[in-house]
Amino acid sequence: MVTSADVLKIAAFSDGKCGGNPAGVAIGDHLPSPEVMQAIAADIGFSETAFAAPGDQEHAWVVRYYSPEIEVPFCGHATIALGAALVLRYGDGVFQLNLSQADITVEGVHDGDVISAALQSPPTSSQKADDVLVTTALGLFGYGADDIDARIPPAIADAGGRILILALNDRVRLSQMAYDLEVGREVMKAAGVETISLIYAESNQLFHTRNPFAAGGVYEDPATGAAAAALAGYLRDINWPHGGCIDIVQGEDMGMKSLLRAEILDVAGSSVRVSGAARVM
Repeated sequence: MVTSADVLKIAAFSDGKCGGNPAGVAIGDHLPSPEVMQAIAADIGFSETAFAAPGDQEHAWVVRYYSPEIEVPFCGHATIALGAALVLRYGDGVFQLNLSQADITVEGVHDGDVISAALQSPPTSSQKADDVLVTTALGLFGYGADDIDARIPPAIADAGGRILILALNDRVRLSQMAYDLEVGREVMKAAGVETISLIYAESNQLFHTRNPFAAGGVYEDPATGAAAAALAGYLRDINWPHGGCIDIVQGEDMGMKSLLRAEILDVAGSSVRVSGAARVM
């Protein structure tokens, strides 16, 4: 039976030997019960822990993700961490992942001390965010309508989980992010979003982001692959000149710099490839 002692701790989207977002990875012969997975995730305390067990087909894995407080349908950084763990155990390869609401893949490569992984996200979609929700969310962080980058209107984007995207027009304002965790939890749960992605476009292909994750009981995530995929899909939807890929710097303002790359196809709604390095903690 899988216990907290069996959980491998890996930082995904790391910047060399530093930074990245810690995730738990538990690989067993069978998935524990939901109650046990939830208890282990709470004990580990990372924003997400991935649980994996062999599927019905070769190289296929049944995967579930838990934050300290809730199950989430998809987690990008925990998927990268899982890819790294599978590579360490089975060698380089592409692994099929059967999630609760989608089937995706993660590819991992181990080159000396460097482990890198790339996931193919679930399909993407986006829609205009409700004006009341936008006003409420801006107020949560002490922002106003004049802080919004008009080139990237507020939106609900999805790449395996609903995410509210708010683009700011000032890097300093992004660095000043602060909010009340309990109020943030109420706002996110009432809106049915997993996280709010605050972004700043330094250029057409370089973005700085911060992701409060109050819905999962975490003040801020230093790297969020699901949000990166959702953002990339949304930029495609609004015909942003992304040139086929974007680079994302996240976690810098919390001292855990993380580097993510999202590769974007022209096909509307198609999966986004999100990649980065990983380090065993």
